[in-house]
This record gives sequence, structure tokens and C-alpha cells, in this order.
Amino acid sequence: MSRETKMAVPSAETRAAMADMLAAFEHFKQANDQRLDALESKTGADPLITEKVNRIDAALDEAKSRLDRLSREAARPDLSGASIKSAGWGDFLRTGSALALDQKALSGQSGATGGHVAPAELETRIERLIREVSPIRSIATVKQTTSHTFRKPVSAGGATGAWAAETASRPETDASALELLEFPTAELYAMPAATPAILDDALVDLEQWLAEEVRDVFAEAEGRAFVLGDGVNKPRGFLDYEVAAVGSESWGKLGFVAAGVSGGFSASDPADALIDLIYAPKRSYRAKGRFVMNRATVSAVRKFKDADGQYIWQPAQSAGQSASLMGYPVTEAEDMPDIGANSFSIAFGDFERGYLVVDRQGVQVLRDPYSAKPYVLFYTTRRVGGGVQDFDAIKLLKFAA
Repeated sequence: MSRETKMAVPSAETRAAMADMLAAFEHFKQANDQRLDALESKTGADPLITEKVNRIDAALDEAKSRLDRLSREAARPDLSGASIKSAGWGDFLRTGSALALDQKALSGQSGATGGHVAPAELETRIERLIREVSPIRSIATVKQTTSHTFRKPVSAGGATGAWAAETASRPETDASALELLEFPTAELYAMPAATPAILDDALVDLEQWLAEEVRDVFAEAEGRAFVLGDGVNKPRGFLDYEVAAVGSESWGKLGFVAAGVSGGFSASDPADALIDLIYAPKRSYRAKGRFVMNRATVSAVRKFKDADGQYIWQPAQSAGQSASLMGYPVTEAEDMPDIGANSFSIAFGDFERGYLVVDRQGVQVLRDPYSAKPYVLFYTTRRVGGGVQDFDAIKLLKFAA
């Protein structure tokens, strides 16, 4: 899936948000240094300094969220031309007349629920908007399929090679063991409601309105499933798979390293567990490795320093980039568990190789003007699947001794 975007000059608002975030991080470092000095010189930290650190930490999160929002809006493609292509679909959304679909030669076939298959332009709008706010989708491999189940043969290892002289015979070597992975798609739905005023306003882009209304619902539901889903009528999240300690894992299990302390980081060398996690995957996976954790965990690791006294977490240096931890980008996924006893709160690896998102082509919309009069409901459905496709690519940090 292409991830290339055209570089644009950041707006004044984006530059201001970037400056605010960098300034907040400088204030955070100063306050946290005071907290660490107090810990070293006293039996406990000064409550006032701790409160100051937490307050600045919250402000830093707010500044980062603002910058992320502005960066997404700046990178959003101009899809204004899509409304011209699918003008008949816009007429259908306003009036419910299927005749407009036929006149414009659009995909007006009826689905199993009686709805209509949306044109490709609307489907593209929805997919791009969801990708902006769905953290795992934005870093995983995304495939499209026309069937309910996407099947992919993968190598489970076992292949061997051998050396031979120029004229020597070549005995047969072991072939790679193949596994057939299946990724069934499940139905995801949203049902936004439009007021008569919205439908009567000719200046309102109903396709964009519908795409934005279903964006957050779809992104929140699939984001949780990609992390925690059990695979029953939803994608299977990477935390739902069996796990085993790094070095003893087998195909079908994700490897983990222990933090060394139950429910937290080591007080003396907290960053050591993160270093162990970074070197748990093979080198080929570290090249595009990244951390995945929720905001509360980011807040915890943001306070750590390396042996040289440098903070291991660094904010993004330009709009559109990710914050980094020990030089690797950080993806915030709020559905990752908080740090607790035996929790798997941090993941690291190449998620593009490790996790697969499957989209079944076609978005269906059922226009319902009867169930919630005077509002008009738009029952919108799409089919999404997902699961781990390479178990060597993702490793977990378990907060256990």
C-alpha cells in the first residue's frame, strides 16, 4: 500500500502548534529533572514538583494531539472532484430516489439489507478518513478482496540450503513449511442521522458528511479489534494470539520479553526492558520497527533517560512525523492495555510485515427515512478483517518479573 504523500509547506497554525509542542517538552524536561533531583536528595519526590510534571505532561499530550490533527488535515487529499463524478449518488442521499443512480450509471445494485452499493469515490473517502485516525491500520499492510475470506499462504520456516562443489551432486534440501492463513471479514456498521435542514441545504456535501460521520465509529471499532479482537465476528487482534517467551516461541505465537518487575519498570534501569524489546525481533524487522502503546504508557516512558542523561522519548521534529522512543517511531493506540501486573502494554516490531488488514470491496448504504422521523438514518456497512501474518515481526513487553 502506498504511503507516499506530497510535501507541503506547513501552515502558520501548524508551525505554531509545532512550536508549542517543542516548548512544552522543554518545560517538561526541566520540571522532570527537578523531580529526579528531589528523588535523589530526599526520601520522596516533592508533591508540588510531581504535580507540575503531570500538568506539563498533560499539556504536552494536548499540544501533540493538536499538531496531529492539523497534520492530518494538511495531508488530506482534495476529493472535491468526487462529488462531480457521483452527483447521482448525492441526489439519492438527499431524496432517496434510486432513479438518479440509474441515470448516472452508478453502482445501484441492492444489497442483502436492501441498501445500495456506494460509488467508488465515497468508498475512497471513507477509507482515507478512517486511515487518518485508525492507528493500527495506518502502520499495517492493507489488502482488498472481493470475497468474504482472504487466504494467504505463508512460509513458517524450515527451508535449508547446502554448499556444493562445481561438479558435485546436489542432494535435496528441506523445503519451507507452508501455512495457509485465513482472514475472514466481518460486517462493521454505523448509522448516522441527518436532519431535514442538512438534506435541504444544497451547499452541504452529503457524501463528505456521511464519510466523516462514519469515520470515527468505524475507526474506533476496528482499532479496538485490531488490538484486542477475538476473531469472532470481528478481526483478530494481535494481543489475542498465544504468547511465549522470546526464544521458545513457535509458529502461531508471539514472543515476549519480561520487564523484570511485575506491574511496572525497574526503578534503577527502566530503559533496559525497552532495549531488550528492541532486540527481540531479528535485524530485518528492526529496520522498520516501531513501538505501539497507549497514551498513559507514553506518559510513563517519557520520563526515562539513558545512561548519558538524555531523554529517550523525543517529540516529532516536523509536522506529520511521529514522536520517537530510542530512535524508533511511536504509534499511540488507546486500546493497548495500561501498565499492570502481567500486562502486555508495549509492542514493538515491523507492523507492516506483521499485521494484515483486509477490506472487502464495497460500502453499502441503506437510506431509512421512517424509523426515526423526522430524521433520516443512513445505515452504512463495510466488511473488515485482520490478523497477524508474520509472527516473527511483532514482539511484546510483559510487565512481569
